[in-house]
Amino acid sequence: MRELESEVETLILDGKINIEAFLDVCRRNKKVEFSNNYCERVNKASSLVEKWTEEERVIYGTTTGFGILCKEAISKENASELSKRVVLSCATSVGDPLTIEQVRGIMLMVLLNVGTGYTGARLSTIDMYRKFLNIHLTPYVPKEGSVGYLTVEAHLALNLIGEGKTYYKGKLMSAKRALKLAGLKPIKLSAKEGLVLTSSTTAVTALGLIALYDMINSAKAAIVISSMSLEVLKGTTRAFDERLMSVRPHEEQEKVAKNIRKILEDSQICRKYVDYRIQDALSLRSISQLHGSVIKTLKDAHRTLNVEMNSCCDNPIIWPEGDDGESISGCNCDSSYVGLELDSASIGATMIAKMSERRSYRLLDSNLSEFPWFLIKNPGLNCGMMMTQYTQAGLLNDMKMMCQPSCIDNIPTCGGQEDYVAMGYNSSKKALKISEFLDYILAIELLSVYQAHQFMDIEVEPGTVSKTILLELGKVVPIIDEDTFLNPYIEEIKKIINSGKLVEIVESVVGTLEF
Repeated sequence: MRELESEVETLILDGKINIEAFLDVCRRNKKVEFSNNYCERVNKASSLVEKWTEEERVIYGTTTGFGILCKEAISKENASELSKRVVLSCATSVGDPLTIEQVRGIMLMVLLNVGTGYTGARLSTIDMYRKFLNIHLTPYVPKEGSVGYLTVEAHLALNLIGEGKTYYKGKLMSAKRALKLAGLKPIKLSAKEGLVLTSSTTAVTALGLIALYDMINSAKAAIVISSMSLEVLKGTTRAFDERLMSVRPHEEQEKVAKNIRKILEDSQICRKYVDYRIQDALSLRSISQLHGSVIKTLKDAHRTLNVEMNSCCDNPIIWPEGDDGESISGCNCDSSYVGLELDSASIGATMIAKMSERRSYRLLDSNLSEFPWFLIKNPGLNCGMMMTQYTQAGLLNDMKMMCQPSCIDNIPTCGGQEDYVAMGYNSSKKALKISEFLDYILAIELLSVYQAHQFMDIEVEPGTVSKTILLELGKVVPIIDEDTFLNPYIEEIKKIINSGKLVEIVESVVGTLEF
């Protein structure tokens, strides 16, 4: 699923992009430029909106009001003012802000949406977002209170007109001051632009892409960590025999089993204990089944969000065929596709987490393993890893509560005009938190595996993959002989997982893992 990173420093927006390119901009701070084709598409659509506005044609959100007010006519003289007012009135989200990475992702999604050539926003307007990305000027956006569009997006658009707050050069300040320091001037929005900048799935898709990207990385890391747990717990690799997989031929299940066999191929521990038990506990012998089903869900979500990322999700769209074109109203701004996929992905991530917690518990419980209680010498005087499983339990409880699907809820808005609302934004927002918690739970399992190895028979070596990872962990985590402050070690291991470094270490030994 991880595409090769581009070697260029600038992303040229022209046609479609992939999730890796998206992360290059929002997380890795690549600059953005527009191709000639991009500019031509945008200019053609915006010229039609300008023409229709001058002719005072009836176009939703351009020469009419919004929502239930769509029957209210707006004169061509007030079309620009309408755009400004919808931005001001929609900027009502509250609470803690989105991260800079998340806001950058939303701005990029706006550029992709407009760049399809079906929205009608002017090139000069969206070029401001391009400049914001390139000079690291990031709007301050409260993250709570969206049903899928409008409120969050409006806080970004405020900055274009010199309103709201902005992060610039590491400081939070007024947008007006930030623009001045950056050598930019507030702009006057044109007809339809207020609607374009607020009414789309840009925030839903941006947050969903970030969460999904990290979930995919975590799912790969989970294959590695679960393999190491299987190894250190003397589990049998017979449960991953390719013949067994062939009679239930789910592609992802087969690939997980193949990865586990590859990771543990040269493990002396696995070779010695292959017949140690007839069969292991489910958290060991059903890794390929559970992980495979979750990976299938994540791959489905990846396909869906890739389509969404490269679509026009505005309403109405500007169909530019012919000299006169056509405005078509509908609801491409509905967030059901992303919402349903991210609700499902969150459930999948939580399923991986619940199995990881069970393996960690098995490592810590002297009744279920051959290790001392809580993987520590002199238990009683020492608590060892005892409380790390408490942390997993607390995180997992949160994850389970967040797995209630957002997209099944409905609270009508806008005087009943929006009598159905998809609620996809909350699906993406909670997926970000679930992804983060999954990494912590996996980090604690890996810390437990690391600690368990100090009690293993040194004459029977783990596989090359495990040895390489254990050496890497040894750079940031000491062998723990007595109680110590564990939080820093959990955080360090979480960074190794989240950054993709863990998977990179494995692939440097055995080649690319199948996904």
